[in-house]
Amino acid sequence: MTRSIINLQTDLLRTFVAVVDLGGHTKAGDALGRSQPAISLQMRRLEELIGAELLIQEGRNLRLTADGEVLLSHARELLRLNDEVVGYFQRNAVAGVLRIGLPSDYAVAFLQGELTKFSRSFPDVTLEIHCDWSRDILDQLHSDELDIAIAMTATKSVPYLSRAWIERPIWAAARDFAVEPGAPVPLAAHPEGCDYRARMIQALDAAKMRWRITYTGPGISGLQNAVLNGFGISALTRPTLLEGMRVLDEKDGFPPLEEIRVGLFYKHPRLSEAGLKLVNFLVAQLDAASLAGQPGLGEALASGA
Repeated sequence: MTRSIINLQTDLLRTFVAVVDLGGHTKAGDALGRSQPAISLQMRRLEELIGAELLIQEGRNLRLTADGEVLLSHARELLRLNDEVVGYFQRNAVAGVLRIGLPSDYAVAFLQGELTKFSRSFPDVTLEIHCDWSRDILDQLHSDELDIAIAMTATKSVPYLSRAWIERPIWAAARDFAVEPGAPVPLAAHPEGCDYRARMIQALDAAKMRWRITYTGPGISGLQNAVLNGFGISALTRPTLLEGMRVLDEKDGFPPLEEIRVGLFYKHPRLSEAGLKLVNFLVAQLDAASLAGQPGLGEALASGA
């Protein structure tokens, strides 16, 4: 018996993603050049093909069903691959301005790695880098002030999330730094609200180890200098570990730090050809890191993958 094959049309998937990302049928229609009734018709057609309800209207807002959340993740990837293939064969000159949001820790690795490579490959694309807290970066993406964002996220179900991976914070200290027995652990940290700061405090509290904040600052370079000059120890990622630092672990009496989930975010309907090129560039690095057995993009950058 021949199995019936259902082909999901990319225009239906594109409409679905646009409705979710832009928050409604009318805005999706404006972005795709279609009327609101046409968008509604395409959504009904997609639900018929899938055999499941994808969106629920709650007042003026739309909410994804459980099936809708599953399809959304796959739809983003299918559209990305479709547009990547089309872009390859069209081979149009890629130009424009891309606004990218990064946490300050990631900016160090990205500016030295992937964004530099991308700029060399596409010299007609201008990159504008905005460093901020993850929550503020996602707010800026939501309000269309950014095109692409890398940000920390507590859950998998976050709007505009394309890929997520795990990073492992590490305890970092100056090479000759020693914690006095019985004394509070001196911490160099970002201000309150930083995920790394929270993880240091949670880990030390759980281990019943006393601590005190000896340095506070928003920038990664200040934090690195505080560690290098012995003002305290801190939680860093491997790409931000500098010559003259050493890693502290259980052998040194320090509890492991909780992993951090990081994501790649963008609104597909708002993404330019240049933006799609950069997304594909970053996804390729994530896939390479995964195949190499590395946990995330930060580890890949640190190893030169």
